[in-house]
Amino acid sequence: MLEIITGVVLAASAGLNAYVPLLGLGLLSRFTEWVSLPTGWSWIENEWSLGILGVLLVIEMLVDKVPALDSINDVLHTIIRPTSGGMVFAAGSGSDTVAVSDPAAFIASADVWPVVVGACVALIPHALKAIARPVVNVLTAGAGAAVASTFEDIGAVVLTVLAVVAPVVALVALGFVIVALVRRLQRALRERRARV
Repeated sequence: MLEIITGVVLAASAGLNAYVPLLGLGLLSRFTEWVSLPTGWSWIENEWSLGILGVLLVIEMLVDKVPALDSINDVLHTIIRPTSGGMVFAAGSGSDTVAVSDPAAFIASADVWPVVVGACVALIPHALKAIARPVVNVLTAGAGAAVASTFEDIGAVVLTVLAVVAPVVALVALGFVIVALVRRLQRALRERRARV
């Protein structure tokens, strides 16, 4: 049960930042005893994978703090964040989904469901973020982009670490993150209506 909670929280974290949970799982698996990735997911802790994920993380963190580029980034990551969420859910929940050599057999097997569930979970915070960000940018004349992005990055890191160390606490924290995102969106929409 805790593995499923870990997977759900990691997937939600991927909805905020696609690379934080992947990089976090890889680093924690490689350098600590906290995470032991299933064989099919051990590629995440490879030094090449960690390096590529690190570069992608830096790029996303920089682009996401620039008004207008952040919205373009969100559109591009509509596929990437759920994909990342699916991968971290499957890896984090301990599923034995291995490298896909026969896609038809993979789809027919139960191995596909952790990836699908993780993608759906990641899509929720991603959608909230993608909807709220343009409104925040308009209301703050772009100044809110960097602040919102910084909080999202911090949230993704905290959720990733908590998902591994204290899954139940992470699930409660995830609830607070989702409530905060919904409230931010509601507040931004109210302010926008008041200006019109």
